[in-house]
Amino acid sequence: MPCTFYYNGLVKLDKMAFENVAGKLCENLIPISREYCVGRKGKRIAICTLASMKLLEDICKSDLMERVLIVGRLLSENRGIDTIVKFTLSNEELHHIIVCGKEVKGHQAGQALLSLHAYGISNDKSCEGIIIAAKGHYPRLKSSKEDIDLFRSQIVKIHNLVGVDDVNQVRKEIEKTESMICT
Repeated sequence: MPCTFYYNGLVKLDKMAFENVAGKLCENLIPISREYCVGRKGKRIAICTLASMKLLEDICKSDLMERVLIVGRLLSENRGIDTIVKFTLSNEELHHIIVCGKEVKGHQAGQALLSLHAYGISNDKSCEGIIIAAKGHYPRLKSSKEDIDLFRSQIVKIHNLVGVDDVNQVRKEIEKTESMICT
């Protein structure tokens, strides 16, 4: 059932249709140069820079790419997280995600990813696919409950560095994570 809302009590809008139109407008009005970079040797750690383009670019140009599987952005609490779930399940050795950078206002995709890992999705039919405790506008996933459960068991830890834009702090978290993996 589509979610609807009223604008000034006058116009009834389908929320999903509205978000799709807004997303298409953003794609055309705000060209985005790079979405992700694939690492060279790492297999167990992924980095999510949320909306921080400069952080993404700095990491992509650094030696950290020798130690991670992928670094990419996460802008939405729905499609973006569905993509992360699918990518994770296709990379069995991936067990850690470092979430860093600045959130997109309103979407809170990093918070939603942390909530997904901690609490999963609702079992209630009327709220099917909704990420429990997520604060974003529309935290509904299309991934199956089975895939979500597999994702939650495969990812050992999501490292919360939301708000951190410093490559050196991300580097320290990678070093700490690598020492956890080796012991």
